[in-house]
Amino acid sequence: MTKSLSGFFGSVLEAALTPHPVDRYLELVDPRITWTDLRAEVIAVDRRSPRSVTMTLRPTRQWTGFDAGQFVQLSTVIKGVRHSRCYSPANSAHSPDTIELTLTSHEDGFVSKHLRETVRTGQVLGLQPATGTFTLPAERPDSLLFISGGSGITPVLSMLRTLVAENHRGDVTFVHYTRSEDDHPYAAELADIASARPDWTITTHFTRPTSDADTDGHFRSDHLSGIDLNATQVFLCGPPALHESVSDHLAAADAEANLHTEQFVLVTPADVDDDAPAHGQLSFATSGKDAENDGTSILEQAENAGLTPEFGCRMGICFSCTAVKKSGLTKNILTGETDTESDKHIQLCISKPVGDCVIDI
Repeated sequence: MTKSLSGFFGSVLEAALTPHPVDRYLELVDPRITWTDLRAEVIAVDRRSPRSVTMTLRPTRQWTGFDAGQFVQLSTVIKGVRHSRCYSPANSAHSPDTIELTLTSHEDGFVSKHLRETVRTGQVLGLQPATGTFTLPAERPDSLLFISGGSGITPVLSMLRTLVAENHRGDVTFVHYTRSEDDHPYAAELADIASARPDWTITTHFTRPTSDADTDGHFRSDHLSGIDLNATQVFLCGPPALHESVSDHLAAADAEANLHTEQFVLVTPADVDDDAPAHGQLSFATSGKDAENDGTSILEQAENAGLTPEFGCRMGICFSCTAVKKSGLTKNILTGETDTESDKHIQLCISKPVGDCVIDI
């Protein structure tokens, strides 16, 4: 059956089964059978550290793969309500039939804690196509430096594994910061890569060591000694303190133009003052545009900045105007609820930024 015929019959079926899409009926038979929805079956679960869970997923036929460094939106039902969060695959982009996700359960991580405790093989989760601009250039640089902190390891590890699969011959340095040996779900994988590629430099530093012998502490400039930062492309993903330290170090070396980042930022609800005037900068990551926050919805501010995100009802009903909030604090205009979680899909028409905010548009 040709693609056009398949699309035609799909449209007929959708119309016949209104008000529910075809997939709503198919999932009653088997959630792995879909007509248009992209889903993924959990085929392996590994709890490698006290706070993490590593899942291997097998996507349905709609999956088209990902570029190393991108993220996917994963959804699961908790007490009858579907929740979605964004996570970066950690496997090589050259393993297109599976997705490896490692989730770290933080105190404010409602979905990550739930999956850490309950996910099992055979479970079927919702999935959206990979997206994001934090990726390697098509022409691989001769010199690469990867820096990660905590759960920020996943996108840069995907880049590293992709380079291994490509037998990349350039200079590669990988520096990771984590709490302790017990809190490092990818210690074995990094050791294996270091053994297979002795020409690369791979190091781990512990910020909350279990002994005096296993730490070099937080980021220091000498951790990058011997690297010509002006001739090296730097890919950084981690918490704000690491981001700030590395950025300052590259700025001092006049090499900040070589820095590519994916940042996790936590803003506390205590920062919200309903009587305060609108403030901060609204940044649109994909388009590279910025706007001074004027207090209106993110959809309106995006349109005022010349962007054209999809929308429907503009009232928070149809869920047409969603995008990933990369960082910052947003407030639901209808309910007044605030949200600090990064890498999460939000509804643009009923969300407004509170202070600085980054949206993936």
